[in-house]
Amino acid sequence: MPTENRIVSPGPRERTVRAASGAVLEVPAGWELLPPGDAALTRRFKAGGPTWTVQVKQGRRTLSRGVWGDASRIRQIRVDLEAERATPAYTKRLQADRQRRARRQDEYVDEFYQAVLEFLDFHSAHQTLAARLAQAVATHATPVGSGTVARTQRIPIERRAESAVIAWMRHQTTSYDDMKIPRVRGKRREVRRMLAERSRRLLSEYRRGAAVDAARCPLQRALSREAT
Repeated sequence: MPTENRIVSPGPRERTVRAASGAVLEVPAGWELLPPGDAALTRRFKAGGPTWTVQVKQGRRTLSRGVWGDASRIRQIRVDLEAERATPAYTKRLQADRQRRARRQDEYVDEFYQAVLEFLDFHSAHQTLAARLAQAVATHATPVGSGTVARTQRIPIERRAESAVIAWMRHQTTSYDDMKIPRVRGKRREVRRMLAERSRRLLSEYRRGAAVDAARCPLQRALSREAT
């Protein structure tokens, strides 16, 4: 019976995995794959070890495909959790946790909205438009699990706000989503840089208080579409 915890990838055959070294390992008899989805169950299962966590790379993200380990231990932990979750104390704690997460989310949305407003820094003549744009970006970027740059903790919120605005404008004020971009290394990045520069030039018009024709402005047209 293996005694060490491993991070592995899917193997070439059923009940096999591939170790970090590249070696193909047979899953031990009596082991079962615990699928992802129940964080508490997975956490307790891995804490009792040994386990083999199956991970795959998808773009920049690392996704779990489950955890291999002793089947009898999975069953016991599942029984224990079901009993615990049936108690009034657990229900009360769960509700309190939900309320705490909701408050934290509301606070973050407000903080992110303010960060977007500060990045926009529109002239006083365009403050109403700035508020509309900040609201649209925050609404799109801040939902939990959205996977947007606004949810990352790796960069300061000021950079998150800037990136979220540029991303929103790329999708809402340009033809990026319909572009046929050649599958050439670096070409998509080049197109995104070009569109970002176009968006920054448009934002600069609003920062200096220039008179902008609403009917021709892609930003105002995009916000009008959202409003309807």
